[in-house]
Amino acid sequence: MRNGRTVGSQPVRCAIYTRKSTEEGLEQDFNSLDAQREACAAYILSQRHEGWTALPEVFEDGGYSGGNMDRPGMKRLMAAVAAGEIDVIVVYKVDRLTRSLADFAKIVEVLDAKSASFVSVTQSFNTTSSMGRLTLNVLLSFAQFEREVTGERIRDKVAASKAKGMWMGGPPPLGYDVQDRKLVINTAEAEQVRYIFSRYVELKSAMALIGDLNDRGIRSKARVGRDGRAYGSTSIGRGALYAMLRNRLYIGEVVHKGQRYAGRHEGIVDADLFELAQATLEQNQVDHHRGSRHEQPSLLAGLLWDGVGRRMSPSQSVKRTIRYRYYVSQLANAGSPIEPRWRISAPDLETKVVACVKKCVDQAMRKRLECSLEASEMQRLQTAGNDLNGLLEGGSPHDRRELIRKLVQRIEVHRDDVRITLTLDHFDSALPSEASTISVPINRVRAGKEVRLVLPDDPSHGQAGTPNQALVKLVAQAMGAREMLERGRFSNMKAFAEACGYSRETAADLLRVAYLAPDITGAILDGRQPAELTRTKLFRWPAMPLPWTEQRLALGFT
Repeated sequence: MRNGRTVGSQPVRCAIYTRKSTEEGLEQDFNSLDAQREACAAYILSQRHEGWTALPEVFEDGGYSGGNMDRPGMKRLMAAVAAGEIDVIVVYKVDRLTRSLADFAKIVEVLDAKSASFVSVTQSFNTTSSMGRLTLNVLLSFAQFEREVTGERIRDKVAASKAKGMWMGGPPPLGYDVQDRKLVINTAEAEQVRYIFSRYVELKSAMALIGDLNDRGIRSKARVGRDGRAYGSTSIGRGALYAMLRNRLYIGEVVHKGQRYAGRHEGIVDADLFELAQATLEQNQVDHHRGSRHEQPSLLAGLLWDGVGRRMSPSQSVKRTIRYRYYVSQLANAGSPIEPRWRISAPDLETKVVACVKKCVDQAMRKRLECSLEASEMQRLQTAGNDLNGLLEGGSPHDRRELIRKLVQRIEVHRDDVRITLTLDHFDSALPSEASTISVPINRVRAGKEVRLVLPDDPSHGQAGTPNQALVKLVAQAMGAREMLERGRFSNMKAFAEACGYSRETAADLLRVAYLAPDITGAILDGRQPAELTRTKLFRWPAMPLPWTEQRLALGFT
C-alpha cells in the first residue's frame, strides 16, 4: 500500500476499481468484476477500525485493456482523485489498475498531488521504502511484458490466418454477410457493388457517382450493433466510396501489411473491372495533384522550383469575383527555414514560358531547314511547327498542358532570372535530344512576408494588387504633407505638424519621403522597387541624402 494521508479519527474514503480485459462472461449474473468488487469491499470492511469506508460510486471498466488510460471508469476515477474526493483506491491486483509503467507513473503523480494512496488486496506493498518501490516496478514490468507478448501472439495469429485467406472479423463490407465467421455474398447488395464499380469506370468521377447513387437510392450497409442500435443505411460519402473501390475483398483476396492472399470467400467483382477502377482512381489522383482538373489548369504545375530548392505549387485568390492565380513556394519543403515564400503570377510566367518554347522551336526548325532537305521533309517540318505553335497559342488548356510537359523538363525561379530547361526531340526526332536551358530575367518585389517575382514587361504592372500597398500609402501620405507645406504658411515645424495631425517626428519623416527622386516614386507606385525596400526602412530613414543619384544608390535602384 502507498502511505498517503495520516489515518486518525477522520474517515478514509475508499474507491473500488475493477477491470476486465475482455467482454467475455460479463453477461453472467456474477462475473469477474463482481468477484473483484466483493473482495475489495471485504478488505475495506476489515479496515473499518482505521476509519475506512467504501464510496457508493462504481468505478469499473469491462472489456478494456490495461495497456492505456483510455478507459471511462479510469478517467472518472482519476477525475475524482484530482477533485479531492478519494483518499484510497482499492484494487484486487495492481495490474487491474494498469499494465504500463508509464501510465503507473502518471497515476502515482495524481495520487501524490492529493496525498492519496492505493491498496492491492492480494499483494502487499510498502512503497515508502526503496525495496517496496522496486518490487512494485518489477511486478508492473512483468505485467507490461505479458501484455506485449499477448499482443505479439495476437498479431502473429492474425497474420497466419490472413495468409490462409481467412476473414478476421469486423463490420462486413457492402455485398457480404457473415455466417459462421465467414463472408457470404448478399445477392441484392452484390448487384449494387458491381454497379458502383462499372459506373465509376464510366463516369470517372467520385462526386458524379455519389450523386447517381443517391438518385438510385443505393446506400451504405445497414448494421445492428451489440447494443441493438441500428447503424449505416446512409448516403455513401466520398471517403467510404474510395475505400470501397480499393477493397480487394471484392475480387476474393485478403490483404495483410501490403501482401495479397487468395481469400476463402467468393469475389463479387470481375478482376478486369476492378483493375480498370484502380487505373481510373490512379489517373484521377495524378490529375488532381498536377492541377489539370480545373477549367484553367495550372500549366506548369509539377515543373517549378524556387531558388532555394523548394517546389512551387499553384495557388489562387479571389477578389470581387476575379480569380488570380499564382505559383507559391511550399514552406514544408523549405531548404532555408528563414527564407520567405516566393510568389510569381501564374499567367505571366506561363505566357513567358510558352513564348520561350515557341522561340526555341522556331530557331530549331530554321536550323533544320537550313540543311539540305528534300521538299517533302521541309513541308513536314513546317507543318509540324505550325501545328505546335497553333496548339500552344489556341489549343485547349489540357492539350497545352500535355504539350508543355513533354517539352519542358524543369523550371527554376531564381532571384534574378527564370531558367527553363527543355528538350525538343519530342517535336522532331531529328533534333538534338540533349536538354537546353533558357534564362529569362525577373525582378523581385517584397510584399508583406512574401517575395513577389515580376517578369520584365509584365502587363500586370500598375494593376490593383501589384504594388506594395504599404509603400504606396506612405508615398500618398508624404505627397499630401508636401502639398500642405507648399500651400500654407507655418512659423515652425511644430505648427506644421499640428496642422497635419502628426507628431513632429512623423511629419519630418513624411517630408523626407515626399522629396524622393521622381523615378523612385514612380517605381514604388508601379511595384518595381527592390525587394529589400520596405515601408519601415523608407519611413524611418534618418539620413536620407538630398541628391537623387545618392538616393538611388542607397535604396538599391542602381
